[in-house]
Amino acid sequence: MANNVSRDVPQDQSSVAQARKPWYAFATVAAGRFVRFASRVTKHGGSALPGKVVEKIDPGFLTRTLGQLPLGVVLVSGTNGKTTTTRMVASMLSDLGLKVFTNPTGSNFVRGVVSALLTEVTLGGKLDADIAVLELDEAYAVHFVKQVKPRYALLLNVMRDQLDRFGEIDTTAKLLSHVAAATTGTVVLNREDPRIAALAAKAPAGTTVRYFGLADDLRHYFPSDDDMATTVSVDGVAGPLPSEREAAAGTAELPADVTLTAVGDHKATFQMDGQDYATDVKLEGVYNLYNAAAALAVVRAVMQDNAAASKATAAANACAVSADELIAAVSRVTPAFGRGEVIDVNGSPVELLLVKNPMGFRLSLASFDPANADTMIAINDEYADGRDMSWLWDVDFTSLRASGVAMVSGVRAWDMALRLGYDQVPVADTNTDLEQAVTAFVNANPGTRKHIYCTYTAMLKTRAVLGRITEVRDAGVGK
Repeated sequence: MANNVSRDVPQDQSSVAQARKPWYAFATVAAGRFVRFASRVTKHGGSALPGKVVEKIDPGFLTRTLGQLPLGVVLVSGTNGKTTTTRMVASMLSDLGLKVFTNPTGSNFVRGVVSALLTEVTLGGKLDADIAVLELDEAYAVHFVKQVKPRYALLLNVMRDQLDRFGEIDTTAKLLSHVAAATTGTVVLNREDPRIAALAAKAPAGTTVRYFGLADDLRHYFPSDDDMATTVSVDGVAGPLPSEREAAAGTAELPADVTLTAVGDHKATFQMDGQDYATDVKLEGVYNLYNAAAALAVVRAVMQDNAAASKATAAANACAVSADELIAAVSRVTPAFGRGEVIDVNGSPVELLLVKNPMGFRLSLASFDPANADTMIAINDEYADGRDMSWLWDVDFTSLRASGVAMVSGVRAWDMALRLGYDQVPVADTNTDLEQAVTAFVNANPGTRKHIYCTYTAMLKTRAVLGRITEVRDAGVGK
C-alpha cells in the first residue's frame, strides 16, 4: 500500500506552543547522543539516562518533537499486553504504508520515549514519521499526557500488578482515566473490563469512544480481576461490576468495533461490521489474540480518520483500508520480544513467556501445553518486576503436576519452588544463579520444546544469556 498521509489532519498545537525552545535547543540531540555514547562506554547509567539528561536540559523536547507528527500519537497502556499490543499496532500501521515511530523494547517510562527519540531524529530535531505508537507504563502515562496529548489512546485492562507501586486496581483505573481525559481523537476501550469500559465517561466532548470485545463463549478465557474473586472498591471510576452492568443494561451490550469470536492454534476469527474474518496468525498464546482485537480496533480508527481527512484528494482511495487488508496485516505480526518469542537453541524451540501478575501467568499456563516440553520458571523482584511477589500464591500451578518443572531460578527461586511444592508440582532443580540455570536448562534434552516463564528483569537477563548461546533477533518492530 502506498504511503499516502493527509497533511491536513488537524493537530493539537496547544501543547506544542507551550514547549518553549531554549536558545541552545540546536544542541539537545547532540548532547543526548553523547550521553548515550558515554554511558555505553563506561557501562553506567542505563538506556534511559540520555532521556533523563534531555528532560533536564530541554524539557520541551518531547512535546516539540512529537508535535511534528501529522497523525499524532497512539498511546497504549494497561496492566497486561502493552508491549505486545504496541508492537502489533506499530507493525500493522507500518504494513499499511505509514512511517511509524515507536518504543519497541518496552522502555515505557517518559524518559525511555525521549531516549528512543534520540536514536531517530536528525541533529536538528526532525522526526521522519507520520505517527508515533507508544507504550506507556500506567503511572508514567499520566506524566506523558501532561506534555503530549495523544490523538489516540488504547486502554487494555486493569489487573492487580506490582502492588507495591499501584496498590489495588482501582488506583490503576484512576491513572488510566487521565489518559482517556487527555485524548483528542479516539479512545479505544476494553468492553469486557468494567473499569476500562467505564472510562468512556472521562473522554472529553468531541473525542470518539470505540470498544473491542469478546464473543460470549470466549469470556471464560479472559476473566476480569473481579471474575478471579478479588475485592473491589468502586468509587465512581471503576463502574459497576459485570453482573451489575448486565442487570442494568438488560440484554444490551456496548457495541464493539472489533470482536474476537473464535480462537484456535495460531488461528483467530474477528468480527467487524457484523462480518467474521478468519485468519492464521503468528502470535503465540490465546491472550495475544485478544490483544490483536485491540490492535485492530485502534489501527482501524487511525486509517479511517486518515482516509476521511484525505477525502478530497486523489489519495483518498489509497488511504481507505479494507477489512481484508487489516486482517492480512494482523496475520503478519510476529511476537514481541519475551512475549511468546521463540528462539532456537541447538534444535530446541525455546519460548520466552513474560509473567508479572496472576492473570498473565494463568493465561500463559493455559496457552502452552506442558506435555512434551521442559518447563523453567525464573522469578526476580527488582523494581521493574514489583517487589511484592505475594501474587504467586494466586496462580494455580496444578497443570504442571504431571510434567513437573525442570528448573526454577531467579532472585526469588526458593519462594517459587515453595509455591510449586504447595501445589504438588515436582521441581527437578533450583538455582538462584540465572545465567547458570538458563544455560543448563536450554542445553539439556536437545530437540525438546522448552517454556521459560519469567518476570520482566529475569526475561531481559534470560534473553541476554541466550544471545551468547545462539542468534537472537533484534527486538524492534521488523518482521
